[in-house]
Amino acid sequence: MTVRLIPLFPLPLVLFPKAPLPLHIFEPRYRRLVTDCLASDRLLGIICNPENASERDIPSGTVGCVAHIDTVEELPDGRSNILVSGVSRFTLQRFVADPAPYNVAEISSVEDVAEPHDVLVPLSMTAGALFERVGKSARAIADDAAPLPELPADPVFLSFAIAQYVDLDLDLKQSLLASQSPSQRLRQLIALLSGVVDRVEARAVVHVRARGNGHGRQAELS
Repeated sequence: MTVRLIPLFPLPLVLFPKAPLPLHIFEPRYRRLVTDCLASDRLLGIICNPENASERDIPSGTVGCVAHIDTVEELPDGRSNILVSGVSRFTLQRFVADPAPYNVAEISSVEDVAEPHDVLVPLSMTAGALFERVGKSARAIADDAAPLPELPADPVFLSFAIAQYVDLDLDLKQSLLASQSPSQRLRQLIALLSGVVDRVEARAVVHVRARGNGHGRQAELS
């Protein structure tokens, strides 16, 4: 188990490995955090802290995600827009005393248990296919022609990618982040997507037909 110190950024969200996350930095203490990270290894820890909860009350054992600052857009008034990407998971060991204005914590790494490739591949294919069906239907309902995000081939990271893109409640996202079983994560996502795919596809069909009928009437009237 690797233990180290990292600047900590508690937020009311869950970041997954390999996932991008844009952040607007405006608090003075987090402006300092970004400055310090850029002068070092560009790494910080993002950990879920629900709205209105005290940061120092985040319990030991909570799983978060190390993030890398990829790009920074500095604004004239000192604020900035940054883009980070998830790197790897960690477990919060404890907060430590530090002169920095932001939280610094001792963390340890989190690794998945090893699972057979021939178990993970069929699960990842099923989860990926369901994600594509649900995603295309949701885009059709929203009249959004943008392509779906490309999913990673690795079953481990595919589970995280789907969890990042699908609208899930915070507790479930945190549970998926903390899970050390890729097959368990994939099965959970398959169950969730299977429960909504038929309904979302049916709504998409109705929406597309209604839009087409409306265009047809407009054409006749004109």
